[in-house]
Amino acid sequence: MKSYLFLVILCFCFLTCTKQNSKNAPISPNIIPVPLEQEIKEGIFNLTKDTFVTGESEFKNVIKYLRSYLDDQLQLHSNSPSAENEINFVTDTNITDEEGYSLEINENSIIIGSKTSKGAFYAVQTLLQLIPVVNNGEEIPIHCIKIKDKPRFKYRGMHLDVGRHFFSVDFIKKYIDVIASLKYNTFHWHLTEDQGWRIEIKKYPKLQEIAAYRDETLIGHYNSQPQQFDGKKYGGYYTQKEVKDIVTYASERFVTIIPEIEMPGHSQAAIAAYPELGCSDTPIKVATTWGVFDEVYCPTETTFKFLEDVIDEIVELFPGKYIHIGGDEAPKTKWKTSSFCQQLIKEKNLKDEHGLQSYFITRMEKYINSKGKQIIGWDEILEGVLAPNATVMSWRGIKGAVKAAKEKHHVILTPTSHCYFDYYQSEDENEPLAIGGYLPLEKVYHFNPIPEDLTKEEEKYVLGAQGNVWTEYMKTPEKVEYMVFPRAIALSEVLWSSENQKKYANFIARLTHFQQRFNAKDINYANNLHIIKGDLLEKKGKLMYQLSTSNNEKIIYTIDGTEPTSNLSTVYVNPIIINKTTNLKALVFDNHGKKISSLFSTKINLHKAIGKKITLSTDPHPSYNAGGAKALINGISGSSKRYGDKEWLGFFGKDVNISIDFDTLTPINSIKIRFHNGNGQWIYAPKKIKFDFVSTENIKQQQDFTPIKNRDSLLCNVHVKFKNVKASKVFIDIPNYGIIPEGKQGAGYNAWTFIDEIIIN
Repeated sequence: MKSYLFLVILCFCFLTCTKQNSKNAPISPNIIPVPLEQEIKEGIFNLTKDTFVTGESEFKNVIKYLRSYLDDQLQLHSNSPSAENEINFVTDTNITDEEGYSLEINENSIIIGSKTSKGAFYAVQTLLQLIPVVNNGEEIPIHCIKIKDKPRFKYRGMHLDVGRHFFSVDFIKKYIDVIASLKYNTFHWHLTEDQGWRIEIKKYPKLQEIAAYRDETLIGHYNSQPQQFDGKKYGGYYTQKEVKDIVTYASERFVTIIPEIEMPGHSQAAIAAYPELGCSDTPIKVATTWGVFDEVYCPTETTFKFLEDVIDEIVELFPGKYIHIGGDEAPKTKWKTSSFCQQLIKEKNLKDEHGLQSYFITRMEKYINSKGKQIIGWDEILEGVLAPNATVMSWRGIKGAVKAAKEKHHVILTPTSHCYFDYYQSEDENEPLAIGGYLPLEKVYHFNPIPEDLTKEEEKYVLGAQGNVWTEYMKTPEKVEYMVFPRAIALSEVLWSSENQKKYANFIARLTHFQQRFNAKDINYANNLHIIKGDLLEKKGKLMYQLSTSNNEKIIYTIDGTEPTSNLSTVYVNPIIINKTTNLKALVFDNHGKKISSLFSTKINLHKAIGKKITLSTDPHPSYNAGGAKALINGISGSSKRYGDKEWLGFFGKDVNISIDFDTLTPINSIKIRFHNGNGQWIYAPKKIKFDFVSTENIKQQQDFTPIKNRDSLLCNVHVKFKNVKASKVFIDIPNYGIIPEGKQGAGYNAWTFIDEIIIN
């Protein structure tokens, strides 16, 4: 009996292994973005050289795309196609969404159903995630599965700025390939900037000869002082032949390219080539540093003729219905001092320079509409009167989106808080240089592009969202990939998948598998899956520190400042009690003792204000309030390199009054506090600060304002000592810097105030 049972098991294993291919196991479905419906069935389909790819003529381009992939990427060159083993593309009349599809994998066939070729293409992208990236011609087993799917949003975009740094045609195609595989359908190509004009315009050759190149490039961060430059000429541009090639390449992957030609601001490169486009006679050069510049187009007939000629050539290159005209960050300095502009304001009966920008945008919008195109602009264009078919990209939060939708304009969400992939993505001090901010993967994933303030009817005007990639600090393709992925993967699921299907823990599990595909494609993604997070807790009067990872992995830590090792340090189980100043370090190791996380390091500095009641006169800005008011007195200082972590609190244009309640009379010997002073990001340390004290008898001890010195530094430290001061309450008065002066980044706007730990001893 035992021998018979063994023989049965052996035969079953032989048949199963034969069916599934002894050399390859089928890939478990870990599809990103997650489909609307999926049901794994019993059985395996074997993809072989004999697999017949066929279908209705409507799908011939998608069939060609898939056949080329099987031949070139997987070495499955078709020998003698068999109808008994086929992939068949069919029209499914039950599917109403233009991009929806069904995918049914049976043991002898794969049936792809859709209404259009777009849907069929997205079905192929799902299918390819069930197939290895690399194969040497062997047959590939695929799990039988049934999928029904469609996107949540019509507009799913990724952006790339090629003005600050220029990227090759090959990289642009690779970028399009990757975003198409994630079911993005739009590539927003930012082609003109102060630092470089990147597209050939045949009528204006100086755009290629002068505007496309700058003399040198800033080294390090804009806020670093003194600024240093590399002394090397830098630039490049895309010929119209190259642009047509890229547009065709994208269209084959159902990606529409939206070109952006900035106006009236971000135009210094063009003005350097053709000075008559500006408002002054002084020659200028293409910008060599980052930021916002006073040189903007002067609204003369010469300028409008130039821009109309540019648009004439642009519309011949890009078949999509949109042209992006920018419209953001246009300082009015030159217009205010221009006699021509002031006279034009009077002639057109405009209110002021902002009205002049509205006139500028409206005039160009009418011309673009006459060419059969519609405009998209950043949310500043809402400050004027727009045509009904104008679309707004809301980048300064969601207020612009709400305003646009309520005015019945289509809107695309691109808020800095969730969609700016040039921000830092972890709190690791060793992260590659970035512009600033902090946008972790989880925050991107939890973004909801539908603002809460909209009615159901108004929600219809939200087309979708877009990830923005500004490249001031991205010189190479590898750096772009590092900053974009995996955050663009998370955003793809935000835009495609139903809210009901999305779960972050499940996404992380699928992302672990997806990264193997990126490894095979040589994509330099940021691997922050094992990143350690820390939080200070207070329970029953005890101060504790909690560590965690997204995957609940084993954490090894030390509290003496030494780096943890896999075999000699303590395994984290419960929150760590903090009863003295502690230097905490932690790492995650795999089962073989190999370090797989970056080093987590923090210092908890016990001082008298920790755990006390703190009150703020005004709330921090929502984008810079991760730690709440308690972050100012939790014993943990923010990063010295950047202001976007949860320890720094940011206040936009407001005075801040802080009170800290000690309950009992407490000796106050000194107070330390520091401010960020990154003027390039509109952040200014206050000019002065004042400390007042209250005793138990409610007698207020008034102090004089203390001027804040060392204002040329990126960080302004305040350290004030006191004699014979005892207080039950401390008041700190921090006046906002005020309006940013002319000639500085953000001139005319209110300054930000960023405050770090308040240390009281």
